[in-house]
Amino acid sequence: MTDTFGFTLTELSRLMRRGFDLRARAIGVTRAQWHTLFMLSRNEGINQGGLADLLEVEPITLCRMIDRLEEAGLVERRADPADRRAWRIYLTEASHPLLDKLRGLGVEMNEQALAGLSHGERDQLLALLARVRANVIREAPQGSEAING
Repeated sequence: MTDTFGFTLTELSRLMRRGFDLRARAIGVTRAQWHTLFMLSRNEGINQGGLADLLEVEPITLCRMIDRLEEAGLVERRADPADRRAWRIYLTEASHPLLDKLRGLGVEMNEQALAGLSHGERDQLLALLARVRANVIREAPQGSEAING
């Protein structure tokens, strides 16, 4: 095997991110913005520290990103009822059409990447990758951030 599994997966991920970035930029969204919005859509109501951990960025970096998204009307901060010092982050109604567009771009990217594969091959590929992911999670040290990714 000339390319290792890890190298191939990393290269594929980089190429797909770059392709998605180009498409997202065409509708005025940066990588940091779409990544934050997607992660927030999966973890709505999370506090800023938890979201920073999931995004693997420093809390101050996320704070500035949330400031910009809030100014654009896409997210809102709400006081955390359990901790007066913390904020919970929520999507606004205005973010949903943008997320829908971004999801459409994701569907286009997936179709492009999987072109020429039958439905059965696509299902098999996803099942195999899920097994690999489970192996990696199982072998990750307890408390590892890798599990959150």
